[in-house]
Amino acid sequence: MKRTKLWLSVGVPVLALVWIGWHGFARDSRVYSSGRMSGAHAVLEAECGACHVQTAGTFSAKASDNACLSCHDAPMHHAAQASSLGCAECHTEHRGRVNIIAAKNESCAQCHGDLKASAGATRYQTHINSFEDGHPEFAALRQVAGAPAADSGTIRVNHAIHMKAIRRGPTGPNVQLECGDCHQPGAASADWKYADAKYTAASTSYSQEDEVLAIKPGTLERPVPISGRELMAPVRFANACAGCHSLAFDRRFNEGVPHDKPEIVHAFLVKKFGEYIATHPGELREARDPGRDLTGRPVQAAVRVYTANEWVATQIDNAEELLWRKTCKQCHALAIGTRKDNLPAVEPARTTLRWMPHARFDHDEHRGFSCVSCHEKGLKSTETSDVLLPGIATCKTCHAPGPEHAESRCFECHTYHDWEKRKEVKPTFTLPALRTGGR
Repeated sequence: MKRTKLWLSVGVPVLALVWIGWHGFARDSRVYSSGRMSGAHAVLEAECGACHVQTAGTFSAKASDNACLSCHDAPMHHAAQASSLGCAECHTEHRGRVNIIAAKNESCAQCHGDLKASAGATRYQTHINSFEDGHPEFAALRQVAGAPAADSGTIRVNHAIHMKAIRRGPTGPNVQLECGDCHQPGAASADWKYADAKYTAASTSYSQEDEVLAIKPGTLERPVPISGRELMAPVRFANACAGCHSLAFDRRFNEGVPHDKPEIVHAFLVKKFGEYIATHPGELREARDPGRDLTGRPVQAAVRVYTANEWVATQIDNAEELLWRKTCKQCHALAIGTRKDNLPAVEPARTTLRWMPHARFDHDEHRGFSCVSCHEKGLKSTETSDVLLPGIATCKTCHAPGPEHAESRCFECHTYHDWEKRKEVKPTFTLPALRTGGR
């Protein structure tokens, strides 16, 4: 037994050294590796020198930032950050085929657990350790100066009415709307149930700035969208509203006015009524309807004869009175009498597309859930100013630690690198297959 122990004590280390030496001679560096690399870097598994600096025949234990930056531009987080972290402090390798973007909460908490900016002030929460520990309610839902959060949009909409059985147009049948009838992701090619082909095919003179609020500066953007289905597209009249809300303006015509700026609508009315009276000159003589005489008002002549221009002007006045004071005003905020041409000024829609500009959210990944399971407030909302975003408590029902829950670490929602400041890098790495001539 003593001799066996002696031989084992000498032989096993010798065999280990021979094994390690053989792999070194064969330039197989996997034997020295701390573990398998992530899927993104699997091609570099046998190329230690691509990340680790070699000095005196040995590789440094820590990968250098310059090695990472030779392939990744990786712009910084914020210019005001107090300290700079090395790439490997957040993106740890040799943990197997894991997602290297999946940084640990502890990496983020190094700064955000006690956040300090280099300028001495920050507009963000200063003590967040994780989604479960210290994360505040979403900014869009927090009170401002004691007042509840409010939607800045100007399009008047009553979600509660639209979520019940509602009449389709003045004389149409009752229909039951669903959330997806009006709200669809930007890249969706849905068959809009309540669209009107005339309006969807028409071009409009208003721009996206008239519809959507611009994203505030300082927002960290991802390089490119994943699919275009992450965010909901703005609700547009042509796709979602025209099938129910008629823009009719006169009983003589079966079509409505364009859904456009007041000057475009006015020009349309001038053209329509001008063309009509040219082919119906008999309507220049208008007989008075005695049933419409008002008590105390002077009695009008039994028959009134118009010139063509007078008739067109009268019909336009009647049509615009209906449109500006009833039809358009039902949804839009109009300021009548503020323009020199007597046309109303229309408030921009100011639709918010990104309610959480400092986080990312993908509706497509949540498509298995019904809309109202998260946006329950939409069933009871009666005011445009209501913010229908689900609160953090709703998200925490699924996103929590543990294998039975969805991912809840910081990286799931937050982007670190400011990709607006990205720069292109000059490629320097050569594929192993090219180095060895394809062998």
